[in-house]
Amino acid sequence: MHPLIHALSQPDKPAGIMAQTGEALTYAELDAASNQGAHLLRALGLRRGDVLAVLLDNSLEVFEIAWAAQRAGLYLTSVSTKLTAADVRYIVTDAGASVLIASSRFEALASEATRGLPVGVILAGDLPGGDSWRSRRARFPRTPIEDQSPGADMLYSSGTTGRPKGVKPPLPPGDLAASTPLVARGQSLYGMGTESIYLSTSPLYHAAPLRWALTIQRLGGTVVVMDAFDAAFALELIERFRITHSTWVPTHFVRLLQSPAAVRDRFDLSSMQAAIHAAAPCPVAIKQAMIAWWGPIIHEYYAGTEQCGITAIATEEWLRKPGSVGRAVLGEVKIVGDDGEEAPTGVEGLVYFAGGPRFEYHNDPEKTAKAHNARGWATLGDVGRLDEDGYLYLTDRKDFMIISGGVNIYPQEIENLLITHPKVADVAVIGAPDPEMGEQVVAVVQARSGVAPGPALADELRSFARERLGGVKTPRRFEFRDQLPREPTGKLMKASLRKEFWAEDQR
Repeated sequence: MHPLIHALSQPDKPAGIMAQTGEALTYAELDAASNQGAHLLRALGLRRGDVLAVLLDNSLEVFEIAWAAQRAGLYLTSVSTKLTAADVRYIVTDAGASVLIASSRFEALASEATRGLPVGVILAGDLPGGDSWRSRRARFPRTPIEDQSPGADMLYSSGTTGRPKGVKPPLPPGDLAASTPLVARGQSLYGMGTESIYLSTSPLYHAAPLRWALTIQRLGGTVVVMDAFDAAFALELIERFRITHSTWVPTHFVRLLQSPAAVRDRFDLSSMQAAIHAAAPCPVAIKQAMIAWWGPIIHEYYAGTEQCGITAIATEEWLRKPGSVGRAVLGEVKIVGDDGEEAPTGVEGLVYFAGGPRFEYHNDPEKTAKAHNARGWATLGDVGRLDEDGYLYLTDRKDFMIISGGVNIYPQEIENLLITHPKVADVAVIGAPDPEMGEQVVAVVQARSGVAPGPALADELRSFARERLGGVKTPRRFEFRDQLPREPTGKLMKASLRKEFWAEDQR
Protein backbone atom coordinates (compact mmCIF):
# COMPACT_ATOMS: atom_id res chain seq x y z
CA MET A 1 0.00 0.00 0.00
CA HIS A 2 1.19 3.46 -0.89
CA PRO A 3 -0.26 6.98 -1.39
CA LEU A 4 0.35 6.64 -5.15
CA ILE A 5 -2.44 4.03 -5.25
CA HIS A 6 -4.87 6.34 -3.48
CA ALA A 7 -3.91 9.21 -5.79
CA LEU A 8 -5.43 7.13 -8.58
CA SER A 9 -8.49 5.82 -6.72
CA GLN A 10 -9.39 8.87 -4.59
CA PRO A 11 -7.36 11.83 -5.87
CA ASP A 12 -9.40 14.55 -4.16
CA LYS A 13 -9.47 12.95 -0.71
CA PRO A 14 -7.39 14.78 1.91
CA ALA A 15 -4.26 12.86 2.88
CA GLY A 16 -3.50 15.47 5.53
CA ILE A 17 -5.21 18.45 7.16
CA MET A 18 -3.65 21.05 9.44
CA ALA A 19 -5.96 21.34 12.43
CA GLN A 20 -5.39 25.01 13.22
CA THR A 21 -5.82 26.39 9.69
CA GLY A 22 -7.82 23.72 7.85
CA GLU A 23 -5.19 23.64 5.09
CA ALA A 24 -5.51 20.33 3.24
CA LEU A 25 -3.28 18.21 1.02
CA THR A 26 -5.09 15.80 -1.30
CA TYR A 27 -3.70 12.46 -2.39
CA ALA A 28 -3.28 13.80 -5.94
CA GLU A 29 -1.32 16.76 -4.63
CA LEU A 30 0.77 14.54 -2.34
CA ASP A 31 1.59 12.22 -5.22
CA ALA A 32 2.64 15.09 -7.49
CA ALA A 33 4.67 16.85 -4.80
CA SER A 34 6.47 13.66 -3.74
CA ASN A 35 7.36 12.88 -7.36
CA GLN A 36 8.72 16.39 -7.87
CA GLY A 37 10.59 16.09 -4.58
CA ALA A 38 12.16 12.79 -5.61
CA HIS A 39 13.42 14.43 -8.83
CA LEU A 40 14.87 17.30 -6.78
CA LEU A 41 16.61 14.91 -4.40
CA ARG A 42 18.20 13.13 -7.34
CA ALA A 43 19.31 16.50 -8.73
CA LEU A 44 20.92 17.23 -5.37
CA GLY A 45 22.99 14.08 -5.82
CA LEU A 46 21.16 11.78 -3.37
CA ARG A 47 20.98 8.14 -4.42
CA ARG A 48 19.42 5.04 -2.91
CA GLY A 49 20.76 4.46 0.60
CA ASP A 50 21.76 8.09 1.20
CA VAL A 51 20.43 10.08 4.17
CA LEU A 52 18.17 13.12 4.08
CA ALA A 53 17.86 15.06 7.35
CA VAL A 54 14.88 17.29 8.17
CA LEU A 55 14.32 19.85 10.93
CA LEU A 56 10.64 20.64 10.53
CA ASP A 57 7.68 21.99 12.41
CA ASN A 58 4.45 20.05 12.03
CA SER A 59 3.19 20.90 8.55
CA LEU A 60 1.84 19.25 5.41
CA GLU A 61 5.28 19.71 3.88
CA VAL A 62 6.52 17.00 6.27
CA PHE A 63 4.44 14.49 4.27
CA GLU A 64 5.54 15.82 0.87
CA ILE A 65 9.20 15.49 1.85
CA ALA A 66 8.84 12.16 3.66
CA TRP A 67 7.18 10.49 0.67
CA ALA A 68 9.69 12.05 -1.73
CA ALA A 69 12.50 10.48 0.30
CA GLN A 70 10.63 7.18 0.44
CA ARG A 71 10.18 7.10 -3.35
CA ALA A 72 13.85 7.92 -3.86
CA GLY A 73 15.03 5.01 -1.69
CA LEU A 74 16.54 7.31 0.95
CA TYR A 75 16.82 7.20 4.71
CA LEU A 76 14.82 10.00 6.33
CA THR A 77 16.30 11.34 9.56
CA SER A 78 13.88 13.62 11.42
CA VAL A 79 15.63 15.87 13.93
CA SER A 80 13.91 17.31 17.00
CA THR A 81 13.28 21.03 16.73
CA LYS A 82 14.00 21.35 20.47
CA LEU A 83 17.69 20.49 20.17
CA THR A 84 20.66 22.82 20.37
CA ALA A 85 22.81 23.54 17.34
CA ALA A 86 25.48 21.22 18.75
CA ASP A 87 23.01 18.34 19.04
CA VAL A 88 21.59 18.94 15.56
CA ARG A 89 25.14 19.00 14.22
CA TYR A 90 25.92 15.72 15.97
CA ILE A 91 22.89 13.94 14.46
CA VAL A 92 23.39 15.33 10.95
CA THR A 93 27.07 14.37 11.05
CA ASP A 94 26.52 10.97 12.65
CA ALA A 95 23.78 10.09 10.14
CA GLY A 96 25.96 11.10 7.22
CA ALA A 97 23.31 13.43 5.77
CA SER A 98 24.36 15.61 2.86
CA VAL A 99 21.16 17.71 2.80
CA LEU A 100 19.18 19.27 5.67
CA ILE A 101 15.69 20.65 5.02
CA ALA A 102 14.61 23.04 7.79
CA SER A 103 11.50 25.09 8.51
CA SER A 104 12.20 28.75 7.81
CA ARG A 105 12.03 29.72 11.48
CA PHE A 106 15.00 27.41 12.11
CA GLU A 107 17.19 29.06 9.48
CA ALA A 108 19.69 30.36 12.03
CA LEU A 109 19.76 27.05 13.92
CA ALA A 110 20.31 25.05 10.73
CA SER A 111 23.01 27.43 9.57
CA GLU A 112 24.89 27.23 12.87
CA ALA A 113 24.51 23.44 13.06
CA THR A 114 25.93 22.86 9.58
CA ARG A 115 28.64 25.55 9.54
CA GLY A 116 31.75 24.06 7.97
CA LEU A 117 30.03 20.78 7.07
CA PRO A 118 29.50 19.46 3.54
CA VAL A 119 25.73 19.72 4.08
CA GLY A 120 23.37 21.76 1.93
CA VAL A 121 20.51 23.55 3.74
CA ILE A 122 17.13 24.10 2.08
CA LEU A 123 14.36 26.03 3.82
CA ALA A 124 10.78 24.75 3.88
CA GLY A 125 7.69 26.92 3.73
CA ASP A 126 6.45 29.57 1.36
CA LEU A 127 9.24 32.15 1.41
CA PRO A 128 8.60 35.39 -0.50
CA GLY A 129 11.26 35.58 -3.20
CA GLY A 130 13.13 32.77 -1.50
CA ASP A 131 14.65 29.59 -2.85
CA SER A 132 12.50 27.27 -0.77
CA TRP A 133 11.97 23.50 -1.01
CA ARG A 134 8.58 24.01 -2.64
CA SER A 135 9.79 26.55 -5.17
CA ARG A 136 12.72 24.31 -6.14
CA ARG A 137 10.77 21.06 -6.44
CA ALA A 138 8.03 22.85 -8.46
CA ARG A 139 10.53 23.04 -11.36
CA PHE A 140 10.54 19.26 -11.74
CA PRO A 141 8.11 16.80 -13.40
CA ARG A 142 5.13 15.39 -11.53
CA THR A 143 5.86 11.95 -12.95
CA PRO A 144 7.92 9.34 -11.04
CA ILE A 145 11.71 9.19 -11.23
CA GLU A 146 12.98 6.29 -13.35
CA ASP A 147 14.72 4.47 -10.51
CA GLN A 148 12.22 4.87 -7.66
CA SER A 149 12.50 2.33 -4.85
CA PRO A 150 11.31 2.19 -1.23
CA GLY A 151 13.21 4.07 1.45
CA ALA A 152 13.06 3.90 5.24
CA ASP A 153 13.41 6.08 8.30
CA MET A 154 16.64 6.39 10.23
CA LEU A 155 15.49 7.89 13.50
CA TYR A 156 17.36 8.76 16.65
CA SER A 157 16.25 7.70 20.10
CA SER A 158 15.43 10.50 22.51
CA GLY A 159 18.67 9.91 24.37
CA THR A 160 17.49 9.02 27.89
CA THR A 161 21.15 8.92 28.85
CA GLY A 162 23.97 10.34 26.76
CA ARG A 163 23.76 11.16 23.08
CA PRO A 164 20.77 10.07 20.98
CA LYS A 165 21.35 6.79 19.16
CA GLY A 166 20.54 6.33 15.47
CA VAL A 167 18.68 3.22 14.37
CA LYS A 168 19.36 2.40 10.73
CA PRO A 169 17.39 -0.61 9.44
CA PRO A 170 18.05 -2.32 6.11
CA LEU A 171 16.30 -0.64 3.20
CA PRO A 172 13.23 -2.63 2.14
CA PRO A 173 13.49 -4.42 -1.18
CA GLY A 174 10.77 -4.76 -3.77
CA ASP A 175 7.83 -2.62 -4.73
CA LEU A 176 6.89 0.78 -3.30
CA ALA A 177 3.37 -0.45 -2.58
CA ALA A 178 4.42 -3.50 -0.55
CA SER A 179 2.78 -3.65 2.86
CA THR A 180 4.74 -2.91 6.03
CA PRO A 181 4.60 -4.54 9.47
CA LEU A 182 3.11 -1.37 10.97
CA VAL A 183 0.31 -1.37 8.38
CA ALA A 184 -0.52 -4.96 9.32
CA ARG A 185 -0.53 -4.13 13.04
CA GLY A 186 -2.64 -1.02 12.51
CA GLN A 187 -5.21 -3.10 10.67
CA SER A 188 -5.25 -6.11 13.00
CA LEU A 189 -4.96 -4.37 16.37
CA TYR A 190 -6.83 -1.11 15.79
CA GLY A 191 -9.00 -1.59 12.69
CA MET A 192 -7.22 1.10 10.67
CA GLY A 193 -8.20 1.39 7.02
CA THR A 194 -9.17 3.65 4.16
CA GLU A 195 -11.94 5.30 6.17
CA SER A 196 -9.72 6.10 9.14
CA ILE A 197 -9.46 9.73 10.22
CA TYR A 198 -6.44 9.97 12.48
CA LEU A 199 -5.61 12.73 14.96
CA SER A 200 -1.86 13.29 15.33
CA THR A 201 -1.33 14.97 18.70
CA SER A 202 2.49 15.09 18.83
CA PRO A 203 5.48 16.42 16.87
CA LEU A 204 6.06 14.51 13.65
CA TYR A 205 9.82 14.45 14.18
CA HIS A 206 9.33 11.69 16.76
CA ALA A 207 9.27 8.05 15.69
CA ALA A 208 5.76 6.97 16.66
CA PRO A 209 3.84 10.07 15.46
CA LEU A 210 5.66 10.05 12.11
CA ARG A 211 5.31 6.32 11.58
CA TRP A 212 1.61 6.22 12.45
CA ALA A 213 0.81 9.21 10.25
CA LEU A 214 2.57 7.67 7.24
CA THR A 215 0.84 4.35 7.98
CA ILE A 216 -2.56 6.03 7.78
CA GLN A 217 -1.56 7.51 4.42
CA ARG A 218 -0.45 4.09 3.20
CA LEU A 219 -3.94 2.88 4.05
CA GLY A 220 -5.64 5.82 2.32
CA GLY A 221 -7.01 7.53 5.43
CA THR A 222 -6.76 11.17 6.50
CA VAL A 223 -4.28 12.58 9.02
CA VAL A 224 -5.35 15.62 11.05
CA VAL A 225 -2.22 17.30 12.44
CA MET A 226 -2.09 19.51 15.52
CA ASP A 227 0.57 22.25 15.61
CA ALA A 228 0.89 21.74 19.36
CA PHE A 229 -1.13 19.84 21.93
CA ASP A 230 -4.02 21.52 23.70
CA ALA A 231 -6.53 19.36 25.57
CA ALA A 232 -9.69 21.32 24.80
CA PHE A 233 -8.72 21.78 21.15
CA ALA A 234 -8.03 18.05 20.79
CA LEU A 235 -11.54 17.27 22.00
CA GLU A 236 -12.96 19.85 19.61
CA LEU A 237 -11.07 18.27 16.71
CA ILE A 238 -12.44 14.80 17.49
CA GLU A 239 -15.95 16.18 17.12
CA ARG A 240 -15.24 18.45 14.13
CA PHE A 241 -13.46 15.88 11.96
CA ARG A 242 -15.21 12.76 13.34
CA ILE A 243 -11.84 11.33 14.34
CA THR A 244 -11.74 7.52 14.39
CA HIS A 245 -8.16 6.87 15.54
CA SER A 246 -5.68 8.84 17.60
CA THR A 247 -2.40 8.47 19.45
CA TRP A 248 -1.58 9.89 22.87
CA VAL A 249 0.91 9.77 25.74
CA PRO A 250 -0.03 9.57 29.44
CA THR A 251 0.68 13.27 29.92
CA HIS A 252 -2.02 14.05 27.35
CA PHE A 253 -4.47 11.93 29.33
CA VAL A 254 -3.59 13.80 32.53
CA ARG A 255 -4.22 17.15 30.84
CA LEU A 256 -7.48 15.93 29.33
CA LEU A 257 -8.69 14.75 32.72
CA GLN A 258 -7.64 18.01 34.38
CA SER A 259 -9.85 19.97 31.97
CA PRO A 260 -12.99 21.46 33.57
CA ALA A 261 -16.02 19.18 33.45
CA ALA A 262 -17.81 21.66 31.20
CA VAL A 263 -15.04 21.27 28.62
CA ARG A 264 -14.89 17.47 28.87
CA ASP A 265 -18.65 17.16 28.45
CA ARG A 266 -19.01 19.67 25.64
CA PHE A 267 -17.89 17.56 22.68
CA ASP A 268 -19.25 14.49 20.88
CA LEU A 269 -16.51 11.85 20.93
CA SER A 270 -18.64 8.97 19.64
CA SER A 271 -16.70 8.64 16.35
CA MET A 272 -13.62 7.37 18.17
CA GLN A 273 -12.81 3.71 17.50
CA ALA A 274 -9.28 3.47 18.97
CA ALA A 275 -7.29 5.79 21.23
CA ILE A 276 -3.76 4.42 21.30
CA HIS A 277 -1.18 5.40 23.90
CA ALA A 278 2.50 4.63 24.46
CA ALA A 279 5.84 6.37 25.28
CA ALA A 280 5.62 5.84 29.05
CA PRO A 281 3.72 3.66 31.53
CA CYS A 282 0.30 5.14 32.29
CA PRO A 283 -0.69 5.43 35.96
CA VAL A 284 -3.49 2.95 36.69
CA ALA A 285 -5.82 5.59 38.12
CA ILE A 286 -5.37 7.83 35.07
CA LYS A 287 -6.12 5.01 32.64
CA GLN A 288 -9.12 3.88 34.67
CA ALA A 289 -10.51 7.42 34.48
CA MET A 290 -9.96 7.57 30.71
CA ILE A 291 -11.72 4.24 30.19
CA ALA A 292 -14.63 5.41 32.34
CA TRP A 293 -14.85 8.53 30.16
CA TRP A 294 -14.13 7.21 26.64
CA GLY A 295 -15.20 3.61 27.00
CA PRO A 296 -13.43 0.39 25.88
CA ILE A 297 -11.46 2.01 23.05
CA ILE A 298 -8.18 2.64 24.93
CA HIS A 299 -5.26 0.65 23.53
CA GLU A 300 -1.67 0.58 24.77
CA TYR A 301 1.58 -0.70 23.35
CA TYR A 302 5.19 -0.86 24.49
CA ALA A 303 7.97 -0.49 21.92
CA GLY A 304 10.91 1.70 21.01
CA THR A 305 12.51 3.38 18.03
CA GLU A 306 14.56 0.18 17.71
CA GLN A 307 11.44 -1.92 16.89
CA CYS A 308 13.10 -5.05 18.32
CA GLY A 309 9.87 -6.13 19.98
CA ILE A 310 6.37 -4.90 20.78
CA THR A 311 3.70 -5.68 23.35
CA ALA A 312 0.07 -4.58 23.06
CA ILE A 313 -3.05 -4.62 25.20
CA ALA A 314 -6.69 -3.66 24.58
CA THR A 315 -9.13 -2.25 27.12
CA GLU A 316 -10.84 -5.53 27.99
CA GLU A 317 -7.49 -7.21 28.69
CA TRP A 318 -6.21 -4.25 30.68
CA LEU A 319 -9.26 -4.26 32.94
CA ARG A 320 -8.34 -7.85 33.85
CA LYS A 321 -4.63 -6.96 34.08
CA PRO A 322 -4.51 -3.34 35.32
CA GLY A 323 -1.07 -1.81 34.94
CA SER A 324 0.10 -4.22 32.26
CA VAL A 325 1.45 -3.10 28.89
CA GLY A 326 0.29 -6.34 27.31
CA ARG A 327 1.66 -9.46 25.69
CA ALA A 328 4.17 -9.66 22.87
CA VAL A 329 2.93 -9.13 19.32
CA LEU A 330 6.48 -8.93 17.95
CA GLY A 331 9.25 -11.03 19.48
CA GLU A 332 9.02 -12.81 22.82
CA VAL A 333 9.39 -11.05 26.17
CA LYS A 334 12.13 -12.32 28.48
CA ILE A 335 12.95 -11.03 31.96
CA VAL A 336 16.63 -11.26 32.87
CA GLY A 337 18.05 -10.90 36.38
CA ASP A 338 21.33 -9.32 37.47
CA ASP A 339 22.98 -12.72 37.11
CA GLY A 340 22.19 -12.78 33.39
CA GLU A 341 19.75 -15.65 33.78
CA GLU A 342 16.07 -15.65 32.84
CA ALA A 343 14.01 -14.67 35.88
CA PRO A 344 11.04 -16.69 37.15
CA THR A 345 7.45 -15.53 36.65
CA GLY A 346 6.64 -12.53 38.83
CA VAL A 347 10.27 -11.59 39.51
CA GLU A 348 11.51 -8.21 38.28
CA GLY A 349 14.46 -7.86 35.95
CA LEU A 350 15.62 -6.21 32.75
CA VAL A 351 13.09 -6.58 29.92
CA TYR A 352 14.47 -8.24 26.78
CA PHE A 353 12.89 -9.28 23.49
CA ALA A 354 13.92 -12.57 21.90
CA GLY A 355 13.28 -13.43 18.27
CA GLY A 356 12.50 -9.88 17.17
CA PRO A 357 14.15 -7.96 14.34
CA ARG A 358 17.85 -7.41 14.85
CA PHE A 359 18.93 -3.76 15.11
CA GLU A 360 22.16 -1.82 15.39
CA TYR A 361 22.91 1.64 16.70
CA HIS A 362 24.53 3.54 13.86
CA ASN A 363 28.25 4.11 14.34
CA ASP A 364 28.11 2.73 17.88
CA PRO A 365 28.99 -0.97 18.14
CA GLU A 366 29.58 -0.60 21.90
CA LYS A 367 26.01 0.57 22.55
CA THR A 368 24.71 -2.10 20.19
CA ALA A 369 26.57 -4.76 22.16
CA LYS A 370 25.28 -3.43 25.48
CA ALA A 371 21.71 -3.60 24.19
CA HIS A 372 22.05 -7.35 23.45
CA ASN A 373 22.96 -10.28 25.66
CA ALA A 374 24.88 -13.44 24.81
CA ARG A 375 21.68 -15.09 23.57
CA GLY A 376 21.05 -12.27 21.08
CA TRP A 377 18.08 -10.91 23.02
CA ALA A 378 17.65 -7.12 22.87
CA THR A 379 16.67 -4.64 25.60
CA LEU A 380 15.44 -1.06 25.62
CA GLY A 381 16.72 -0.62 29.18
CA ASP A 382 13.42 -1.01 31.05
CA VAL A 383 12.74 -3.07 34.16
CA GLY A 384 9.63 -5.18 34.52
CA ARG A 385 8.07 -8.57 35.28
CA LEU A 386 5.86 -11.12 33.57
CA ASP A 387 2.78 -12.68 35.12
CA GLU A 388 1.65 -16.27 34.70
CA ASP A 389 -0.26 -15.39 31.51
CA GLY A 390 2.70 -13.69 29.81
CA TYR A 391 1.55 -10.10 30.44
CA LEU A 392 4.34 -7.57 30.93
CA TYR A 393 4.34 -5.02 33.76
CA LEU A 394 6.93 -2.25 33.56
CA THR A 395 8.57 -0.92 36.70
CA ASP A 396 10.83 1.85 35.41
CA ARG A 397 13.99 2.43 33.43
CA LYS A 398 17.04 0.80 35.00
CA ASP A 399 18.96 4.05 34.57
CA PHE A 400 16.49 5.88 36.85
CA MET A 401 16.44 3.37 39.71
CA ILE A 402 17.26 4.96 43.08
CA ILE A 403 19.39 3.03 45.56
CA SER A 404 18.81 4.46 49.02
CA GLY A 405 20.36 2.66 51.99
CA GLY A 406 20.80 -0.42 49.82
CA VAL A 407 17.10 -0.51 48.85
CA ASN A 408 16.08 -0.36 45.17
CA ILE A 409 13.37 2.26 44.62
CA TYR A 410 11.68 2.82 41.25
CA PRO A 411 10.52 6.43 40.67
CA GLN A 412 7.70 5.48 38.32
CA GLU A 413 5.63 3.98 41.16
CA ILE A 414 5.93 7.19 43.18
CA GLU A 415 5.18 9.41 40.17
CA ASN A 416 2.12 7.31 39.34
CA LEU A 417 0.76 7.97 42.81
CA LEU A 418 1.59 11.68 43.16
CA ILE A 419 0.08 12.58 39.78
CA THR A 420 -3.31 11.45 41.11
CA HIS A 421 -3.24 14.09 43.87
CA PRO A 422 -5.72 16.85 42.99
CA LYS A 423 -3.15 19.61 43.59
CA VAL A 424 -0.46 18.13 41.30
CA ALA A 425 -0.26 19.01 37.60
CA ASP A 426 3.00 17.19 36.86
CA VAL A 427 5.72 15.40 38.79
CA ALA A 428 9.15 13.84 38.39
CA VAL A 429 10.85 11.67 40.99
CA ILE A 430 14.63 11.32 40.93
CA GLY A 431 17.50 10.24 43.11
CA ALA A 432 19.74 12.97 44.54
CA PRO A 433 22.97 12.56 46.52
CA ASP A 434 22.63 11.77 50.23
CA PRO A 435 25.75 11.53 52.45
CA GLU A 436 24.19 8.89 54.69
CA MET A 437 21.93 6.82 52.42
CA GLY A 438 23.81 7.21 49.12
CA GLU A 439 20.73 8.62 47.40
CA GLN A 440 17.56 10.26 48.61
CA VAL A 441 14.17 10.34 46.89
CA VAL A 442 13.32 13.81 45.56
CA ALA A 443 9.98 14.79 44.03
CA VAL A 444 9.98 17.75 41.65
CA VAL A 445 6.40 18.97 41.43
CA GLN A 446 4.43 21.32 39.20
CA ALA A 447 1.38 22.42 41.19
CA ARG A 448 -2.05 22.78 39.62
CA SER A 449 -3.08 26.28 38.57
CA GLY A 450 -4.25 28.26 41.59
CA VAL A 451 -2.40 26.04 44.07
CA ALA A 452 0.37 27.67 46.11
CA PRO A 453 3.59 25.63 46.12
CA GLY A 454 5.61 25.56 49.30
CA PRO A 455 6.13 23.80 52.64
CA ALA A 456 2.41 23.27 53.31
CA LEU A 457 1.87 21.51 49.99
CA ALA A 458 5.08 19.50 50.50
CA ASP A 459 3.81 18.27 53.87
CA GLU A 460 0.46 17.34 52.34
CA LEU A 461 2.08 15.38 49.52
CA ARG A 462 4.51 13.71 51.91
CA SER A 463 1.64 12.45 54.07
CA PHE A 464 -0.30 11.37 50.96
CA ALA A 465 2.67 9.29 49.77
CA ARG A 466 3.55 7.83 53.17
CA GLU A 467 0.01 6.54 53.75
CA ARG A 468 0.03 4.68 50.43
CA LEU A 469 3.67 3.74 49.82
CA GLY A 470 5.30 3.59 53.24
CA GLY A 471 8.26 5.52 54.55
CA VAL A 472 11.05 4.12 52.34
CA LYS A 473 9.45 5.25 49.07
CA THR A 474 8.16 8.57 50.37
CA PRO A 475 10.19 11.50 48.97
CA ARG A 476 12.49 13.04 51.55
CA ARG A 477 12.50 16.31 49.65
CA PHE A 478 9.95 18.20 47.53
CA GLU A 479 10.96 20.85 45.03
CA PHE A 480 8.49 22.97 43.06
CA ARG A 481 8.80 24.21 39.48
CA ASP A 482 6.54 26.26 37.23
CA GLN A 483 6.97 23.60 34.57
CA LEU A 484 8.83 20.31 34.23
CA PRO A 485 11.15 19.61 31.28
CA ARG A 486 9.18 17.41 28.91
CA GLU A 487 9.57 16.68 25.25
CA PRO A 488 6.58 17.76 23.14
CA THR A 489 5.60 14.08 22.98
CA GLY A 490 5.16 14.17 26.75
CA LYS A 491 8.29 12.19 27.57
CA LEU A 492 9.84 13.47 30.79
CA MET A 493 13.43 14.65 30.38
CA LYS A 494 14.39 13.15 33.72
CA ALA A 495 18.08 12.85 32.89
CA SER A 496 18.44 16.64 32.75
CA LEU A 497 16.73 17.02 36.14
CA ARG A 498 18.90 14.35 37.70
CA LYS A 499 22.04 15.97 36.29
CA GLU A 500 20.98 19.28 37.84
CA PHE A 501 20.61 17.80 41.33
CA TRP A 502 23.87 15.87 41.16
CA ALA A 503 25.70 18.97 39.92
CA GLU A 504 24.23 20.86 42.88
CA ASP A 505 26.01 18.41 45.21
CA GLN A 506 29.36 19.31 43.66
CA ARG A 507 29.06 22.99 44.51
